[in-house]
Amino acid sequence: MKNLLKVSLIAATMSAAPGAFAQDAVPSIVNDTIYNPDIIYSPIPKVYEIAGIRVEGINHVDDYLIIAHSGLSVGEKVEVPGSALTNATKRLWRQGLYSKVQISAEKAHGNKIWLVISLRQQPRMSEMRFNGVKGGEKKDITDRLSMVPGQQITPNIVARATQIVKDYYGAKGFKNANVTIHQVPDLSKENEVYLDVNVDRHNKVKVHKIYIGGNEVLSDRKVKGAMKKTNENGNILNLFKQKKFVDSDYKDDKVRIIEKYNELGYRDARIVKDSVVKYDDKTVDVYIDVEEGKKYYISDINWVGNSVYPTEILSNVLGIYPGDVYNQKLLEKRTTQDDDAVNSLYLDNGYLFFQLVPIEEQVKGDSIALQMRVIEGPQARINRVVINGNDQLFEKVIRRELRVRPGDLFSKTDLMRSAREIAASGHFNPETMGINPESNEEDGTVDIVFDLESKANDKVQLSFGWGQTGVTGQVSLSFSNFSIKNLFNPGSYRGIIPRGDGQTFSISAQTNAKYYQSYSISFFDPWFGGKRPNSLSVSLDYSRQTGINSSFYSNQFWNSGYSSLWNYGSYVNNNSGYYYQNAYDPNKVLQVAGVSAGFGTRLSWPDDYFQFQASLSYRWYYLKNWEYLYYMNNGVSNSIILGLALSRSSVDQPIYPRRGSEFSVNLTMTPPAKWFSGKKNWAELARLANSATNRDTETREAAAKDMYKWIEYWKVKFKSKTYTPLTDPQGQWTLVLMTRADFALLGSWNKHFKTPFETFYFGGDGMSGSYTYATETVAMRGYENGQFTPWGYEGYAYGRFGMELHFPFMLQPSTTIYALAFAEAGNCWTSVKQFSPFNLKRSAGVGIRLYLSMLGFLGIDWGYGFDKVWGTRGGSQLHFVLGQEF
Repeated sequence: MKNLLKVSLIAATMSAAPGAFAQDAVPSIVNDTIYNPDIIYSPIPKVYEIAGIRVEGINHVDDYLIIAHSGLSVGEKVEVPGSALTNATKRLWRQGLYSKVQISAEKAHGNKIWLVISLRQQPRMSEMRFNGVKGGEKKDITDRLSMVPGQQITPNIVARATQIVKDYYGAKGFKNANVTIHQVPDLSKENEVYLDVNVDRHNKVKVHKIYIGGNEVLSDRKVKGAMKKTNENGNILNLFKQKKFVDSDYKDDKVRIIEKYNELGYRDARIVKDSVVKYDDKTVDVYIDVEEGKKYYISDINWVGNSVYPTEILSNVLGIYPGDVYNQKLLEKRTTQDDDAVNSLYLDNGYLFFQLVPIEEQVKGDSIALQMRVIEGPQARINRVVINGNDQLFEKVIRRELRVRPGDLFSKTDLMRSAREIAASGHFNPETMGINPESNEEDGTVDIVFDLESKANDKVQLSFGWGQTGVTGQVSLSFSNFSIKNLFNPGSYRGIIPRGDGQTFSISAQTNAKYYQSYSISFFDPWFGGKRPNSLSVSLDYSRQTGINSSFYSNQFWNSGYSSLWNYGSYVNNNSGYYYQNAYDPNKVLQVAGVSAGFGTRLSWPDDYFQFQASLSYRWYYLKNWEYLYYMNNGVSNSIILGLALSRSSVDQPIYPRRGSEFSVNLTMTPPAKWFSGKKNWAELARLANSATNRDTETREAAAKDMYKWIEYWKVKFKSKTYTPLTDPQGQWTLVLMTRADFALLGSWNKHFKTPFETFYFGGDGMSGSYTYATETVAMRGYENGQFTPWGYEGYAYGRFGMELHFPFMLQPSTTIYALAFAEAGNCWTSVKQFSPFNLKRSAGVGIRLYLSMLGFLGIDWGYGFDKVWGTRGGSQLHFVLGQEF
């Protein structure tokens, strides 16, 4: 048996791991050796000296690395058979890189042996293929797996991928989903395989019944109500709640049950046992047994460690007193979460390292004595403020809005306010904003890091419409990051315009060819001069409208009364055969032009959310045979308008607000007309100009020209909105309730003077069109456009109240989509004296909003008006939104 050797052959399939490397380490081979020695299975080991080691089966890895990882080396003495070769095989196996590991004797001579390490690499993934997976799910699963072509495939990776896919479908309610992953060789590529992901989702598993046991204090209904995501299918009270059964949601709901008991003082409440039992292929039953324990009360609260604030102040801020029920949830909120909590008191005064630890100092019977252990630590000052991710604005534009600055004491309130100001600017995505205070306990300072994601905020609006007068086109450009100081410095341009200063420059044009043209240009600087938050606004506008030839009207139609433009067009098309768009009359013209300048400033009282703005405007009106206004048809009118506005806005972001409010009070007024027109018999002029029985056309028009040469009026408007989150405001799908209350009054200094302009066109979608005739449009969904103020009637007062429920579908930097349901009540009156805020018309409906960064708001609403206005019920109405909100 001399020169004969038994070598153990060990082969195994491994899990994938990072690559290992090897190199040929075979020394020169003497001639007097035996190749391929016979294997004699003998239990008696023999000691050999390793004379050489060679690696085969791996071409792209250095052999010396593989040999080093095996633990074997030339010159080492090993027993054959023995543990050295077994351990070397295991070490290579554990790498998970190989589907075959085999160590064998290539030859032997005397007490020397030459070894061969034979390896086969794990296959690599050529492509991942899906069966039974929907299109939208493929991307989600691929993102979760994070597997790429060329990646090595091991049993562990396959097992992990299988579990990830099962968990994905389990979270969707497919608890019984069957997932298998098969490797299919790719014959076109060496050692590569297709990874086939096969999914059979089966039925979505829902909750049939939830059975509660052991509860006496809380009813079954209240215990089930504490569970937010695990709800019985078929219960009408759960109509809008999740009914699918998801393991992770169920675990969270069990915690919520205990939290509900803790809120009521049941500190020892626990779930003693629970089970989920299959009811049928589509549903499961849930069994939960609770042990409620007894109700606890607070016997005493003792503060320890506080030196900055006395105990009396901390006790008042805490708002929890001896004798109260031991509500652990409330205790946590009043110590850490609420804006006016104890920790906020410290954090707003620089105590970043503050800690408050409530400890149950003594539990006796049903009473608990609390010790509030305060660790104040030193005050922290801000060292650096770092802004990451900004590639749109000059950095000074961001920093001027921040309430946190180097050298200041740290303040949680100032930090949150800074984040709100950044979000409100509209230049960054509020959903991905990161605020990271990085404390340096060594020197008692903190670095504030803002991680921002820029988003496009400029808007390009291009729209076309078709009406009785043919095609209407509109184009508008709004650049919200303009820089006027670099207008004549082309080298600083970013794109086609100078950018970076956060100013807004807008230009728009709308035309209906011969019938209607409108042009406007505006500029707004929120920090005029760059040193203080004082705003400057300047705007110019011009519009021209043309009327319809009088021969176009039939006496029959005119005498019957005009009810709506649509009916008018239908009548003409059906009876005269003369198309409305061909009835252009150049002798009927209304032209309006205006220029305005405004100055605004932020206020510090009552709080720094308030702003005040003053503006001065001049408007010019030219009318020629304009028979659509009751009070004036020919002549030129002028007005000088002073505007004063007080507003407050605390909304958290401009596109999809979750919390906060907006209020504004606006007063616009002109000087009395008598200041420019001298002494006149206003009563007689009004009688001649406004009397419907005055058949002397020339006298009537002359009186109107004289009376309305200078317009006088005062207008008061109040607008308000509030936003209340109904679910977690930090969550991805925050449900928000928006409420609104608006009203406006339009009067004059002279009781005989009633302005023909700046009235209210009330009803419909509220979008300005070519038939509003120098009025202000106000939406009231569920009714036709202008239904409350048809021709011959002008609105001089209105009230509008409503609420909307908002639910988001997508909140991305460039796209926001949300649905809404609304209920409104409003009315419009033809004089201030008729204003009656309780005499309102009602409507309700649903809609959807799409916000695109380049287009603004787009949307559609369906509303139903429940009441009659001028004898016609609102009924079912569709309203479109373009570039604005209602």
